[in-house]
Amino acid sequence: MDIKSMSLRQKIGQLMMFGFTGTEPSSEILKLIKEDYVGGLILFSRNIGTAKEVLQLTDNLQSAAKKADHAYPLLISIDEENGIVRRLGEGTTIFPGNMLLGAVGDTKATELIAESTAKELSALGINMNLAPVLDINNNPLNPVIGVRSFGESAEDVTSHGIASIKGHHTANVITTVKHFPGHGDTDTDSHLDLPTIPYDLERLMQVELVPFQHSFSSGADCVMIAHVYFSALEADNKIPATISKAVVTDLLREKMGFDGVITTDCLEMNAISKTIGTAEGALQALKAGVDMLMISHSHTLQHEAIERIVTAVDTGEITEERINQSVERIVALKKKYVAWDKLPNAGKELPSFIGGKEHQDIAKKQFERGVTLVKNQGILPLKVNTEDKILVIYPQNQVHTMVEDERTFTYSLGDVIRNYHEQVVEYSMHSSPTQKELEEVKKLASDVKTIIVGTVNAHMYTSQAQLVNTLLENGKHVITIGMRNPYDLIAIPNVNAFLAIYEHSIPALEAAAAIVFGKRKPYGKLPVTIPGYAEKGFGLTI
Repeated sequence: MDIKSMSLRQKIGQLMMFGFTGTEPSSEILKLIKEDYVGGLILFSRNIGTAKEVLQLTDNLQSAAKKADHAYPLLISIDEENGIVRRLGEGTTIFPGNMLLGAVGDTKATELIAESTAKELSALGINMNLAPVLDINNNPLNPVIGVRSFGESAEDVTSHGIASIKGHHTANVITTVKHFPGHGDTDTDSHLDLPTIPYDLERLMQVELVPFQHSFSSGADCVMIAHVYFSALEADNKIPATISKAVVTDLLREKMGFDGVITTDCLEMNAISKTIGTAEGALQALKAGVDMLMISHSHTLQHEAIERIVTAVDTGEITEERINQSVERIVALKKKYVAWDKLPNAGKELPSFIGGKEHQDIAKKQFERGVTLVKNQGILPLKVNTEDKILVIYPQNQVHTMVEDERTFTYSLGDVIRNYHEQVVEYSMHSSPTQKELEEVKKLASDVKTIIVGTVNAHMYTSQAQLVNTLLENGKHVITIGMRNPYDLIAIPNVNAFLAIYEHSIPALEAAAAIVFGKRKPYGKLPVTIPGYAEKGFGLTI
């Protein structure tokens, strides 16, 4: 079936990237695939079971599309950025995230991690990754990007981003560079509100847009537009880039020359849903020049978006030719990457590399290379008597942004330390410790000399920093493991030692513990500057 033989509804369905609930295809999504020809799906952790169950799910979804006479298989996408944003679960490999790879500083390693990630995705029937992140994290107070970025410089983000694209393509997985035109220098989460980019176009062309421009000539398949306000191009209308013709068509298409598929971020995010609404946002994004419309959760809103676009074509508000332009791009993408006779079969055994030793060894090596020793006042490697107690404190498992999943927070810093020293007293607190928790920690610390504290964004959670600083004031030896942004050291500059591990995953914690007890050397270099303390490229050895 070519575009000329497709009905208007079938064309519109091909523009959609919809989510659903459950580890099996929901009746709603099956109906949308069958009756509305919906051609793209996005998976979240709510859809993810074991590796075998994921393959069965994607197989069932593709079977539904084939039965409905789709000319090409579905695009099945996922946010598998690695690090703090990952969706796959049991039976798959935990790979290091972007900022840790930035600390490794080896683009060949980044390419290998991307290829290994993409191999697992492809074998599970997931043909499109909503990655890599090309945002430059040049704002320490950024609440939503941070360690999802490779670093603070355009050069580093560009080189690692291109390596990631290359690795994905080796495994035949579609890449989606994001979040255009750059979400790194903002202090607002676009899930919750509309961040503003205050810079003029000249500055953006020299910094934020550099990784995107280079990625286009390196084969980036798809660009995700962020819900950010670009004041230099929309001075009179405070509208998100997602629905801005000045950003999507004039800048991205014409000035920067990108002719691949452009997708929205989820149109249910507050910057759209709480302003013009999701369905209207879908239409306005199309008018602006976007090709693919992402609605991740609500079946009602998905249906409303389709109907709003059908009505707009019927009334002449948007032309069918405009719809055709986007369908042609999406069909071209499908022709390049997917075919009915090349889909993985749920009836066969999973490849051994999925969650297997081959990929675990690849991941472990880079975790060990990336952990960064930023400060050490002669306390590391740690030497303690076997009978001495070590107090281990860390924040409770919880998400810090709406893009994260609770199920990825499986760390227990106490368990990791206990692998090296039996006498461990463990205390888990809130990210913003209460006064009661502060008092309890002081009591536990009264009869110990050495304390290991895991921090998560202590530079933003002032009471977390207060806890660490209070322990120091009471004369304790405090080793801090920054389990998210390395900027924590800004708020706790007097700690005896500070390790940046960039994420809360078990392999990162294990690599840090090995360094603390002198079983491994630290090799990582900061991919960002810690204001007032250490420049990019800094890293100690023992």
